[in-house]
Amino acid sequence: MTEETPGLGGENAEQPDVPSGADDAAPKAPEPSTQEGPAAPAGDASKAEQDAGVTAQLDQARAALSERTADLQRLQAEYQNYRRRVERDRVQVKEIAVANLLTELLPVLDDVGRAREHGELVGGFKSVAESLETAAAKLGLQQFGKEGEPFDPTVHEALMHSYAPDVTETTCVAILQPGYRIGERTIRPARVAVAEPQPGAQAGTSDAADASEADAEKESGGPDEG
Repeated sequence: MTEETPGLGGENAEQPDVPSGADDAAPKAPEPSTQEGPAAPAGDASKAEQDAGVTAQLDQARAALSERTADLQRLQAEYQNYRRRVERDRVQVKEIAVANLLTELLPVLDDVGRAREHGELVGGFKSVAESLETAAAKLGLQQFGKEGEPFDPTVHEALMHSYAPDVTETTCVAILQPGYRIGERTIRPARVAVAEPQPGAQAGTSDAADASEADAEKESGGPDEG
């Protein structure tokens, strides 16, 4: 009686089990890609977006800086104009106040002038009057108006009028009240008496000159003949 050794071949030898899907587990060749060129990494795209955002923020900051700079320059110009206007107004207010004060003192100065002309400015009254005139001069008060100067209607006020043969234009022949000014501002015109040339005096002077020339020609024998 013979014994059979299992697993050594034979018709009834059992074959090892092959798991299902073994063919599917076999490696497959990679399919060709349908996209052209290599795909950009996700990190590079994110960096580009960040750079674009930073550039946009920088542009906005520059625009805001330009606006703030323009606002600052405008405010500075307005402040400078305000300072100049305030300074100009301050000077004008001061000049007006000084002019009003000195205008009230003009009658006193007129009395001082008349007292000086009549020789009554003596003693303590003279010292007080000179101190008053000095103080007025320090405030910018200037007296004007002299005899013999041409009449100027912008600074003279004619109270008397006459004719005189020895003047060639309208002339101030007497100062009735002196004028006063502060700088270029006249606070009172000089009140004067004026004289105009005698009517016909210029024509008479011209005739006399012509007659003198004719006499000179007669004495010299007349004009030279060629």
